Amino acid sequence: MAATAEEIIHALSLEPHVEGGYYRRTYQADAQPRVLTPGGERHAMTSIHYLLTAAAPVGHFHRNRSDIVHYFHMGDPVRYHLIHRDGRLEQVDLGHGLAAGQRLQLTVPGGVWKASELLAGEHGYGLISEAVTPGFDFADMALAERDTLAAAHPAHAALIRRLTRG
Repeated sequence: MAATAEEIIHALSLEPHVEGGYYRRTYQADAQPRVLTPGGERHAMTSIHYLLTAAAPVGHFHRNRSDIVHYFHMGDPVRYHLIHRDGRLEQVDLGHGLAAGQRLQLTVPGGVWKASELLAGEHGYGLISEAVTPGFDFADMALAERDTLAAAHPAHAALIRRLTRG
């Protein structure tokens, strides 16, 4: 029998994430030298579990200073919407449906606006992990301001309005 979203949240000790969904840091490179970034010293790498659920199906638009590799684990597919620095919109579905064009892994360069959303399926959740380098720090993440991001990318305004917090 497949696990429920609530069972995964409990089993992995996940907590609500400011961007939406649930997360838990699973690793930080404590044994490696710290990396000097424009925001200060950071771990060389960090990693988290990240879960979207039917009750919390959106990771709202945000950007990170660091590069992030996303790995799909289980559940329903998760769609990523990426607004690149040149304004180009890219959509990537992570999931097990490789024949349908879904991918198991996605790398998002630092500085790219991204949002994620759970696609409809039989499980009611999508579980991924992320590896972040240099390591994640909340000071390096910015949640999108709906009107500002929509004004900067008017071609994507409807999507931005749907996937940002009001």
